[in-house]
Amino acid sequence: MSTTTTELNLETILYAKKGAVAYVTLNRPRVLNALNKRTWEDLKAAFEDAQDDAAVRGVILTGAGDKAFIAGADINEIAQISAVEAEKSSAFGQGVLDLIENLGKPVIAAVNGFALGGGCETAMACTIRIAAENAKFGQPEVKLGVIPGGGGTQRLPRLVGKGRALQLILSGEMIGAQEAYRIGLVNEVVPAAELITRAEAILKQIFSNAPLAVKYALEAVNKGLETSQAEGLSLEASLFGLCAGTEDKKEGTQAFLQKRAAQFQGR
Repeated sequence: MSTTTTELNLETILYAKKGAVAYVTLNRPRVLNALNKRTWEDLKAAFEDAQDDAAVRGVILTGAGDKAFIAGADINEIAQISAVEAEKSSAFGQGVLDLIENLGKPVIAAVNGFALGGGCETAMACTIRIAAENAKFGQPEVKLGVIPGGGGTQRLPRLVGKGRALQLILSGEMIGAQEAYRIGLVNEVVPAAELITRAEAILKQIFSNAPLAVKYALEAVNKGLETSQAEGLSLEASLFGLCAGTEDKKEGTQAFLQKRAAQFQGR
């Protein structure tokens, strides 16, 4: 696996590329991969690199060790922060998670343990969430006298519905992987040993499809959810039209009619 950690000067993240997959691993296991200012900056740098690298077609995001994906924000940092700094910090984190959500390439969260607070918010920004059986989710910010600041109040209700989201956010309750699956917070629950393999298998399935169609489908869903259904349908029609003008559409339809595997070029 070729690594580009030195090139990007990442302190808190392991970043490697293997084939068309970029692997982003939070690497602060002693503090359960908690998010501090440097971690957010490293995440931004890694995902900008993955976005800019045409050879990368998808990303797997996970945490080092077997206890935590991301256990949340660095509480020491929150304890010292002023109101003005907190707002800036929240906006910066939200920007990083917007980058992940709108990367134009699928990002799979391989949740290998605690995903609390900012960890749950980071997982929710990903395209698909796969959880190990020991994973735990929650938005416990109210217990610290604050509210979710990395998109939790916005993405959680969109994923699980308003009532369930409010129950989790207002109670600060932590839930297990099976409950997270039941309410639609995660896509699948797998044994911990199979987590990365399953994430890779899903990406492989996505990679067999036309790259531009994947990109535009992501855009249609993400942008469409922010608008009315009528505006979303209009966006869908225009992106459908864009796809129809690509070489990949020509190849995909011909391959289907000729009963052969398509050879997509991303053009």
